[in-house]
Amino acid sequence: MDAVGMLRAESSEAGLFFISTLAIIVVNSRTTRAQKGDGCGYTVLGHNSGTLSSINYPQTYPNNTVCEWEIRVGAGEQILFKFGDFDIEDSNSCHFNYLRIYDNIGPGRKEIGKYCGLGVKWDKMIESSGNEVTIQFMSGTHKSGRGFLLSYSTSAHPDLITCLDKGSHFSEPEFSKFCPAGCLTTFGEISGTIPDGYRDSSLLCMAGIHAGVVSNLLGGQINVVSSKGIPYYESALANNVTSVGGSLSTSLFTFKTSGCYGTLGLESGVVRNSQITSSSFLQWDDLIGHQTVWGPERARLRKPGPSWAALNADGNQWLQIDLKKERKVTGIITTGSTVPDYYFYVSAYRVLYSEDGETWKTFREASSEQDKIFQGNVNYFQEVRNNFIPPIEARYIRINPVQWHQKIALKLELLGCLPFLGRAPFHPPPPKHGTDFPVQLDQTTFTPEIRNTTVTPSGTKDITLGAVLVPVLVMTLTILILIIVCTWHWKSRKKTAEGTYDIPYWDRTGWWKGMKHFLPAKGGEGEECQIRYSSSEVSHLGAREVGPVLQTEPAEYAQPLVSGLVGTLRQRSTFKPEDSIDHDYSDPDPYDAPLQGIYHAYAEPLPASGPEYATPIIMDVSSHLPGTLPHTSISTFKSLGTTVSTRADNNVSSVQEQYDTPKGIPGPVEVDLLYKVPQSIV
Repeated sequence: MDAVGMLRAESSEAGLFFISTLAIIVVNSRTTRAQKGDGCGYTVLGHNSGTLSSINYPQTYPNNTVCEWEIRVGAGEQILFKFGDFDIEDSNSCHFNYLRIYDNIGPGRKEIGKYCGLGVKWDKMIESSGNEVTIQFMSGTHKSGRGFLLSYSTSAHPDLITCLDKGSHFSEPEFSKFCPAGCLTTFGEISGTIPDGYRDSSLLCMAGIHAGVVSNLLGGQINVVSSKGIPYYESALANNVTSVGGSLSTSLFTFKTSGCYGTLGLESGVVRNSQITSSSFLQWDDLIGHQTVWGPERARLRKPGPSWAALNADGNQWLQIDLKKERKVTGIITTGSTVPDYYFYVSAYRVLYSEDGETWKTFREASSEQDKIFQGNVNYFQEVRNNFIPPIEARYIRINPVQWHQKIALKLELLGCLPFLGRAPFHPPPPKHGTDFPVQLDQTTFTPEIRNTTVTPSGTKDITLGAVLVPVLVMTLTILILIIVCTWHWKSRKKTAEGTYDIPYWDRTGWWKGMKHFLPAKGGEGEECQIRYSSSEVSHLGAREVGPVLQTEPAEYAQPLVSGLVGTLRQRSTFKPEDSIDHDYSDPDPYDAPLQGIYHAYAEPLPASGPEYATPIIMDVSSHLPGTLPHTSISTFKSLGTTVSTRADNNVSSVQEQYDTPKGIPGPVEVDLLYKVPQSIV
């Protein structure tokens, strides 16, 4: 015997024994949907789909109970079954605890299968051979077992899922599934709201009811889009479904719809005051004579101040909105008075609609013979949303309160859009005349602000618009970046061109040649150094006695320009200026000329490969007074075939040629030396 499940034939007489003791409930003339027995649990048997469970599910079912369901759909259709959960104790080989499915109803029925087992996973669907099915649940003595939850649909919906399927059960980024009727259960929960999306751990079909894309009574097709999760999921109440706050998840899902969930103008003021009327309204004068009016024009959602309130508290009051033209109305949001001092609100209401304002029809769900009673508010300030499935297409909408707290008071907004051309408007079945029924209320729900709540299908128009906008945006950004870069570059060049000391722009033919006489030449290491003296500094320059011995270090500075010298001094020199000026020290004239106001300017340093000796400097001393010339110095200069005299006589006026000590010689040098001018000196 299979522990997962087993098929076993039973006599038709045993089945008839239980049928004779049960009553049959018929809820629709088109199809037979009945349940009988004391073991029936949560059950919603719709026209094309439904959900049923064992008693006490998901808790342990009781001993010695029985329930039988009879289902009939349209001719020519088959019925598909799918288990959401199955946990029936299989002791004694499914003899006392089991679930049976039969083809047909009545004595001629034929068993499809007999099932039992604890924690069984049923992935495969069960299909009937005809349009009639009987389901039988039997419980005997047992110790454990939750029972079962089963969903069904016609064969037109092979993508059937159960009310317990979650978003995390499907890995596709987009998929479409069929939700059965009856998924507004207490067996699970959802987190999130529209348009942000629902946590992937949420029940798919319950979230579809919350979003208003499917009806609990009818079920329907859902088109789901999965995407990356968000840090937190808001809590919200809508269509009798309460969603709870949820934490971060790896993914979420939302629904594709037609997008017809925009507001129709009460809050924004598109609907004028003259378009909002009522059966009566409340007004009074306070103690100081100030009049308070609760007129119909105050029935605008989220507007400050009091709401509309009826003068009389009876079932004949109404609030009417004229939309001026036919609209497709998909939902309504209501709230109470919103004034803390006046705890007024409507807890249940009907919705009527008309094309001419004279003939009115009450909204009913498809395949229903009863007027739809919508759940209203449970306090004066929170909002409640209800959706119309299918939508209403009409010009006039009228709200008829049937239950209220203290006073009839409400604010509202209608959701919808313009009707699609070429489609006939929806008209629910006409109400039965002379029939009244008690109002049956479940938990009242609330709703967050909703505008175009769910993800709309992407169409050709969206693709075309995106194909045009994306290249235009890219080109615009590219042009802006180029303009910014060019402007910055132009300003940088302009600023550089205007710089006083920007040497690269001075380095031009003609300009640079003219400046070479005034600027210091480039050093041996590629660096330039400018040395200038002011007129005040020149006056402090004096003669300095030159020692008889010269150091062997290479010369770093060229020949100074000395005023009063004969000829143009373009020869290279080995003299170097002092880094600072000592005012207490009188520096003798290095050229033995007692000239004042000497201005030193230094040209380029000697190159490393240049001659080691400088050119003699010839001075005209005939104009000097006798005895004014200082003692002679030892020189290192060479002359062209001239004998150098190292001694000067104070009584003789002659031209003396003075030389420094040759470079590189550590000690004093003999006076009478003959040199030749280096051939490499230009």
